[in-house]
Amino acid sequence: MNKTSLAPQPSNINQLIDYNLYELTAKEKMIAILMLAIPAFIVGYIFYKSLILAAGLSMIGLTFPRFRKQHLIQNRKNKLYVQFKQALSCLSSSMTVGKSIETAFREALEDLKLLYSDPACFIVIEFSIICRRVENGEPIEAALKNFADRSHLEDVRSFTDVFLTCKRSGGNLIEVMKRTATVIGEKLEISQDISVMIAQKRFESRVLLFAPIAIVAVLAFTSPEYMQPLYTGSGLLIMTVCLLLLGACYLLTHKIMNIKV
Repeated sequence: MNKTSLAPQPSNINQLIDYNLYELTAKEKMIAILMLAIPAFIVGYIFYKSLILAAGLSMIGLTFPRFRKQHLIQNRKNKLYVQFKQALSCLSSSMTVGKSIETAFREALEDLKLLYSDPACFIVIEFSIICRRVENGEPIEAALKNFADRSHLEDVRSFTDVFLTCKRSGGNLIEVMKRTATVIGEKLEISQDISVMIAQKRFESRVLLFAPIAIVAVLAFTSPEYMQPLYTGSGLLIMTVCLLLLGACYLLTHKIMNIKV
């Protein structure tokens, strides 16, 4: 049975995590709803000056748990990806001195426990499961393939496929591990460089997005007579169109800035 947890407890070390699945708890769902509902209510009140319309707009928060769930899944996979690179370095170091594959995995697990003191660390849990399966007589190829299938990470799957091929044909596993770790490291470096380059643009897009809201708020509460026509009759339609345009701008900028390497 597959269990899903963002931060598994040490006692749950035998639970198999599918990194493409995540179930929000009731508390997490409520927090996710409030994360969008409260700002939406504030914006709604600024644009409509009506508690009823603002409350209606805040209902959009009910859709946010789905996006929050995807965000947590991606964060979890990103952490596993970084930790997997370190695990490959530990494995290649153990195998360089002539250790067997099974022994190398056990020694790599001990090294990872020193690097990641948190017992809920994903790669520590996964290597613990692999080592336990091997101790129970299961082939390491099957244990590693099970991990790759549950990780849903392309590089982990590619490494596993090459690992299985090398083990059958007697290829150079040490070189494969080093090469895979190098490729993952290069990808991470490129991703970090891109994040740095777009950080300023992302901040500027947020400023440009919230500037109109701030301007409307200042005018609405400092010069209510001036803004009164926008809160009655066709003015409500104009405000609604403006909100829709702001929402479209947010989605567009988010899509542009969301670069995956």
